[in-house]
Amino acid sequence: MGYVKSRLTAAQTVEIVTDEMPATIETDHVRLRLATASICGTDMHYFRHFANAGFQLHYPVSLGHEACALVEDPNGSPFEKGQLVAINPVIECGTCDKCLSGDINMCATKKFPGSATTVPHIDGFFREYFDFPARCLRAVKDGVDPDHLTFAEPLACSMHSVNRAGIGEGSKVLVTGCGPMGLLATVGAVAKGAEVHVTDLKQGAINAARAVGATKGFVINQDDMSSLSGAYDVVIEASGSPHGYNQALDSVRKQGVVAVLSLIQPTEVPINLHINTLKEINSIGSVLFTSEFDEAVSLIESGTVDFDALIAGRFPVSQTQAACTFMASGDAVGKVLIKPSI
Repeated sequence: MGYVKSRLTAAQTVEIVTDEMPATIETDHVRLRLATASICGTDMHYFRHFANAGFQLHYPVSLGHEACALVEDPNGSPFEKGQLVAINPVIECGTCDKCLSGDINMCATKKFPGSATTVPHIDGFFREYFDFPARCLRAVKDGVDPDHLTFAEPLACSMHSVNRAGIGEGSKVLVTGCGPMGLLATVGAVAKGAEVHVTDLKQGAINAARAVGATKGFVINQDDMSSLSGAYDVVIEASGSPHGYNQALDSVRKQGVVAVLSLIQPTEVPINLHINTLKEINSIGSVLFTSEFDEAVSLIESGTVDFDALIAGRFPVSQTQAACTFMASGDAVGKVLIKPSI
C-alpha cells in the first residue's frame, strides 16, 4: 500500500515522498491512518537545526509525535477498523523500576517517534499511514473532533507540570509565555480550579489564553507588570526564555512554586538564582507525563475546552514544509495541524 510521508532531510528542508507500508504488521501493533497531527516546539527545533537540546539527528526522519488516528487494521487488538484513537507516543520498556513505579517519562530505554533521542530513529506521525503499539492507543467517545484529540499529548505534558506544581482549587497561577504549551498549561490549571493570569509578547497570544480561561493577561514591554511581583502561588514558565524564568522568580510568592515546563536554551542572559534562595522557592522541572495522558483525553472528551481557539492553521502532509515554515515564522498563535493529503 502506497502512501505519502514527509521527511526532514536537513535543517529547514522537508521532502515529500511516496512510500510503501510493510506487507505484514508487527505483533501487538495496529495499522493506523492519520486523522490529525500537530507541530510541537521540539519539532521546530529539529526543523531549524536538525537537532534538539543537544541531540543530533543521524539521518532523515518523519517528524511528529502529537497525533490521533483511525484504525486501518486492528491486527488482532480490541480496536475496530475505522475507530478514532488517541496516541500516546511514549513507548516505555514497562519493566524498569521507573516504569513499575508509574514514572514512564523517566524510563531510560523508552522510545519516542520523530526524535533523535531514539536510535535508530523512529519515524513520527507526519505521514498518512503508520503502525504503532496497540498498548499506546486509547479509544475515545463517539463524536470527538480529531482536530481536538491531537492536543492529547501536549495537553498531558502541560497537565504533568500542573500536577507536579500542586495546583488546585483557588490556586493563583501565572503562566509566562502563551505559545502552545503555555496555552495548554492555562487549560490544565483552569481545569483544576485555579485563577490563571498570563504574560506574552503578543496581544493575540494573550487573547487565545483568555479564550481558554485565563482571567488576566499582560503584554510584555507594553503593560505595567509591577503588580505581578510576589503575587502568585505557582508560576509555570512556558516561554523558554531566561527573561521568562527571571519573571517567574520575581512573580512567585515566598515559598511558592516555579514549574519549568519549557526547555530554556543557554544564552548570555543571567538568571537571578539568588532570588530562588532568598524566597525559598521550590523550582521543579517537568518532562512528558505519567498518568496525565488519560486525564488529558478525558478533558478533551468532556467538550468543555475551546480547542478551536488554539488552532493557528491546517496543512496537508504534502505541505509539511509550508506548515513548519509558518510555525517558525512566529506568526502562528496556537497549534499548526497536519492533516492527511487524501
